Amino acid sequence: MVGIVIWLLNADLSKTEQVTLAPGNLWDLTWQHLELTVVSAVVVLAVAIPLGILLTRRPFRKLNTPVLAVANMGQAAPPVGIVVLLAFWLGFGFKATVLALIFYAVLPVLRNTMVGLDAVDQRVIEAARGMGMSNAAVLFKVELPLAVPVMLAGIRTALVLLVGTATLGAFINGGGLGLLITTGVNLALNRVLITGSLLVALLALTVDWLGRVFEEVARPKGL
Repeated sequence: MVGIVIWLLNADLSKTEQVTLAPGNLWDLTWQHLELTVVSAVVVLAVAIPLGILLTRRPFRKLNTPVLAVANMGQAAPPVGIVVLLAFWLGFGFKATVLALIFYAVLPVLRNTMVGLDAVDQRVIEAARGMGMSNAAVLFKVELPLAVPVMLAGIRTALVLLVGTATLGAFINGGGLGLLITTGVNLALNRVLITGSLLVALLALTVDWLGRVFEEVARPKGL
């Protein structure tokens, strides 16, 4: 970040570049990008984790294939296509961008929740039940703690995907750092394009690092 600031201070910027790369504008766009990422991440976690838990329970296992097929469609489809289609359906702006991001990032969290829970040793689960634990107690005191490392890896992946994909919000008036990239491309302003790309990359790396730190802190001792 310091390198970007030094580079911009020493560059001979045009009037358009000065306005676009003004500190206040960069902060506003970064905040919009974070807002898109955080709102989408909260919804993804609120949907994917409970759904992943539900699909690992015996009565609902038969729904695994269709649910995962829909989730796979979200990540297999081109992100730009999803964003544009939702924009025509919901209108241009924040709401369509967030929904597209949710659709794109739900798979890693859903899949890792299911994989983590399915990987728990059945003998451990049976031992917990033999001690008189209810199904809910087994889930929250045994299964979820043991599945945490795998689940957190999926969450970290989803967060990085969200930061990168949120740049597409610029195409449908969703805001964010993608505006710097599209402005740089459309007006052939290389400094604006490079600044936007570097800020997105820096934000993604920061989110990934924070996720790794949280993963180490939240990992149950002994795992």
